[in-house]
Amino acid sequence: MTQIIMSGLISFLVAIFTTPLLIRYFTSAGKGQEIREDGPQSHIRKRGTPTMGGIAILLGIVVAYLAVGFWGMASGHGGFTASGLLVLGLTVALGLLGFADDGIKLFFNRNLGLNKTAKLVGQLAVALIFGFLLLQFPDEQGLTPGSTHLSFIRDIETFDIAVGGAVVGTILFLIFIYFLIAAWSNAVNLTDGLDGLAAGSTALVMFGYMIMTFWQFRNSCSITPGPGCYDVRDPLDLAVLCAAGLGACVGFLWWNAAPAKIFMGDTGSLALGGLVAGVSITSRTEVLMVIVGALFVMEAASVVIQVASFKTTGKRVFRMAPFHHHFENGGWAETTVVIRFWLICGIAVALGLAIFYGDWLTATGVSLA
Repeated sequence: MTQIIMSGLISFLVAIFTTPLLIRYFTSAGKGQEIREDGPQSHIRKRGTPTMGGIAILLGIVVAYLAVGFWGMASGHGGFTASGLLVLGLTVALGLLGFADDGIKLFFNRNLGLNKTAKLVGQLAVALIFGFLLLQFPDEQGLTPGSTHLSFIRDIETFDIAVGGAVVGTILFLIFIYFLIAAWSNAVNLTDGLDGLAAGSTALVMFGYMIMTFWQFRNSCSITPGPGCYDVRDPLDLAVLCAAGLGACVGFLWWNAAPAKIFMGDTGSLALGGLVAGVSITSRTEVLMVIVGALFVMEAASVVIQVASFKTTGKRVFRMAPFHHHFENGGWAETTVVIRFWLICGIAVALGLAIFYGDWLTATGVSLA
């Protein structure tokens, strides 16, 4: 528990004190966010607001995780693990991809940033490396950071993604990992359209997963084998990483809440999407994340529905997609949309926690009646 508290506190302090430095730098350099003409008209006033605030989020996560890891090694209470380092690497790699995208927009005056091919190749390369490493580094119990089985709250033993032999199975598994990483990183990126929406929502998701991964640690099969135990390689380190993500998002949110003084940019949104994907995979809860991160799923689904409807019927389902803009264009104040979407996210996180805990009660034979 000490490591988790330290991680959250350090990341919060790093983010909240680094963000104003970024605001001053980008303001003095005259580098700010461009606003699309086809976007909500109320956003025109945001033109020129500093962006790339995701640097502070990334810095907070990295510094907190490293600090707690070195403290654990020095004190003999923990240290770095394969799962934690892999998820951190995924987060940083996607953050760097977003950094390149933001940098091209700001410093090379290309409003669209990286083209679709470059983004696709970047995400694919990161996913392939991450997916390959997931099945390496077995511990004393033979557990690797990831599993080829689809997982809900635990691995679904009857649903093995890597079917069809070693070569075909590996290809299918890597495709699955790419899909998850691309889906979550793009979903968080699409959610980042209103002041504080993505940062606040991700903070709530990380809070939920901090609790779940700590519970996995307290009931790990390698420590306390028995009914309801969890076969997860490094749950405590994942909890430390979730706490770092939570603290960094809250620290950044201090400056990103309406009226935002800085945006996280793709640097932050892609990194946080990678964190969400990585934690769900290494904690063996890929399907549960769909419930916990339901707001991100709805935001991405609204874009898919909008595009599909317009291409097939010529009609739009929403006034604008992602659908937070639908409500904004319907007359809701931006802060009203954000707060209500935070509520939706909070309800989804609470539902996910209830399902997670209910499964443990059932597995241990505790009656809910």
